[in-house]
Amino acid sequence: MTRNRKNAGFTLIELMIVVAIIAIIASIAIPKLMSARLSANESAAIATLRSLSSAQAQVQSSSAVDTDADGGGEYAYFGELSGADELRVSNGGVPGAGTDGTDELQPAVLSAAFGNVNNSFVTRSGYVFQIFLPTNGATPTGIAEAAGGGASGTFPDPDNGEILWCAYAWPLDSGNTGNRSFFINQEGDLTSTTNRGAAAYSGNTATSATPGYDAAYTDSDMSSPMAIGVAGSDNKIWVSVQ
Repeated sequence: MTRNRKNAGFTLIELMIVVAIIAIIASIAIPKLMSARLSANESAAIATLRSLSSAQAQVQSSSAVDTDADGGGEYAYFGELSGADELRVSNGGVPGAGTDGTDELQPAVLSAAFGNVNNSFVTRSGYVFQIFLPTNGATPTGIAEAAGGGASGTFPDPDNGEILWCAYAWPLDSGNTGNRSFFINQEGDLTSTTNRGAAAYSGNTATSATPGYDAAYTDSDMSSPMAIGVAGSDNKIWVSVQ
């Protein structure tokens, strides 16, 4: 007598074959998906730095920040550019803190999301961003943004602040949210480093491995040339990004 097998389930061997096929497909697809996500995050970081460059040029040319009252505009931090923190002002020709609720940039040149500054960093789309503004003198070092945004207790130099600024972007989780680290300054040129090895830049906490102000310069001051095709002060090779 012939038995009816219409309602029979899969055999164990058939199930094992299906599972094996799914595992093979996943082993191919998942790395490609991760690679696509990393590439998208890197592209977003590049676009953000280019937007930041335009925002800095706009603020500087408008003299929205002019702490020495000489008519020459100065560059700004994320908190200032986004309107989240008050702009620095002139206090008798020397830098001073603006008044909360009065001296914010209106309209802002960056979205309000960039006003969310923690540990002087802004985190967006798997990348961490930081701005440095210069100290005084012929070999200026960099002053990071205040932990919560805007100018810290040490104000950038007004004269050097009219001509110098720089910013970095690095992965929130190196190898998982991005690979390369990026740099831009007042020249508008963008560079990157592969960011590999134990010294890779990664994270957004006070103890994370992050680039110093001079990492992508050939010397330890913000007026020195960018490292392009050579090692920066961090001993990493930086190359141009087109």
